[in-house]
Amino acid sequence: MPTFVLASASPARLATLRSAGLDPQVVVSGVDESQVRDVPPAELALRLAELKCGAVAGLDDLPDDALVLGCDSVLELDGSALGKPDDAGDAVRRWRSMRGRSGVLHSGHCLRDRASGHQVAATASTTVHFADVDDAEIAAYVATGEPLHVAGAFTVDGLGGGFVTGIEGDHHNVVGVSLPLLRGMVRELGHSWTDLWAR
Repeated sequence: MPTFVLASASPARLATLRSAGLDPQVVVSGVDESQVRDVPPAELALRLAELKCGAVAGLDDLPDDALVLGCDSVLELDGSALGKPDDAGDAVRRWRSMRGRSGVLHSGHCLRDRASGHQVAATASTTVHFADVDDAEIAAYVATGEPLHVAGAFTVDGLGGGFVTGIEGDHHNVVGVSLPLLRGMVRELGHSWTDLWAR
């Protein structure tokens, strides 16, 4: 059974993978995300995922059989890519523009098999419908600090869940990793999804 490595600091991604039976080793990439600019949101998510995967897969101290997963998520609203907010004020402005509307959450995935050197990459996109929250709700939510640490300034699996009225597509993708997409990628690299389940 190959060693599964998550090249991400996201606790939500880790929890999602663990709930699906995987027990990844976490190695944070340290990639400077500002190096990718002026590309469409879906491509941005994919390119950052590839950079993170590559940075970790190239480390000498990983097992030779490691499967390394890099992910990155952005929310597309009005054609712009929204990652993590800069600060509380930015999060408030974001929510005022998002409320009562819909955006598309893009999560880029890149999976590399160190044993074979092969790599597959793809983006999953999920439409998210936001509640028409009022200013007091926005202020209270931003004050919790939660939206400052996540792409698009919201979660669907935390305090922000009450502000999401619906999604179209894979719900796990909104958390940061599409399990059906990842399963397909694992199989494409010649491995069995169920073999990755922690025993």
